[in-house]
Amino acid sequence: MSKSEERIKEVLAFFKNKDTVLGYRKFMDCAIDTQDLTIYKEVIELTDWKEQFPDKENELIEKATTILNKISKKAIEEYNVQTPIVTATNIVKSYGQNRFTLGPISLDIKKRQVYGLVGENGNGKTTLLRILAKELSHNEGQLNFNFDKQHSNSFDLRSKLVYIPQRTQKWYGSLKDNLKFVLSNYGVSPEENETRVLMMIARFGLWNYKHLKWSELSSGYKMRFELARTLLRQPELLLLDEPLANLDVLAQQVILEDLKAICNSLNNPIALILSSQQLYEVEKISDKVIYLKEGKYKEKDDLIEQDENQLIVEIDCKCKREKLIEIFNHLSLEKLIFNGGMYVAYFSNNTNFSSVLETLGKHNIDVIYTRNISKSTRRFFVS
Repeated sequence: MSKSEERIKEVLAFFKNKDTVLGYRKFMDCAIDTQDLTIYKEVIELTDWKEQFPDKENELIEKATTILNKISKKAIEEYNVQTPIVTATNIVKSYGQNRFTLGPISLDIKKRQVYGLVGENGNGKTTLLRILAKELSHNEGQLNFNFDKQHSNSFDLRSKLVYIPQRTQKWYGSLKDNLKFVLSNYGVSPEENETRVLMMIARFGLWNYKHLKWSELSSGYKMRFELARTLLRQPELLLLDEPLANLDVLAQQVILEDLKAICNSLNNPIALILSSQQLYEVEKISDKVIYLKEGKYKEKDDLIEQDENQLIVEIDCKCKREKLIEIFNHLSLEKLIFNGGMYVAYFSNNTNFSSVLETLGKHNIDVIYTRNISKSTRRFFVS
């Protein structure tokens, strides 16, 4: 079974379980991969109908399934993602004697990969992103780009990489007109421009907001607009600096799911480097985590392997330290610290997380929150 067939099968499974919110977004991803404007127009028409009749779920599924059958007959050539599009070798950025230094950092960046960039504030995340975006020069090392489109100058190069800072610039006019302006710079015909823009508006949940201005949109919808604008440009590398800042929990989940979908396109994949303080959420979608500590690049997996293979558990509960030490004594508890409003318990490597949960339940500890952070970069922040 090809990946295209797998994706269609996945959408049908969502529809079968009446999960039309995420299912419809994945359905649109299948349509986008066809690059067929006729399919696009059918999806646009269906999206308009869906917004007019939000309660007709069964009919929506039926109509979408009909379009899926047409998509299944389209031949989609999958992009080869084995060759890195960016290679950084011993990159160093210094801000002067006895001041902050980033690096040396060596990276291979491939398409269809999400790279989570994490670290405490002031450890060089934004500096690294700006170097990769060619907005900041580096002092030492080599930075090579191997994009599909040959670049003879800096403009050609930067047209294939997009850097979106934490604070995006204000734009004027309607959302739709701004997106159409993006494609007009690439010589796209008016009819194709309209179709591709409406398809992106549909995909990023902007259908009911397409005539609004910048000041009329929330932070979440401004970020969705930026992603729609980015995808229309068909970049090869996308660099995002704290895109989840100022977003509520639900908006963060939607944006991350959309980012993963962008990168995983079958015929037009993108490499994504994502800087964020939302460690758990970013780690869930990341294929690799880049951890910066005092400007140095640390491989998360290497750090965990080099460290003792401990079980580390965060626990938020209204329980005294003495009580927790008492009930965890038989689980080879090594230390229990109180950090940031919650406990962090360190156990020997022969203790299972399930045993910790069982013990908490057995002693009727009212747990507000708990998580196994042994394999998460979170462990480096609470150390």
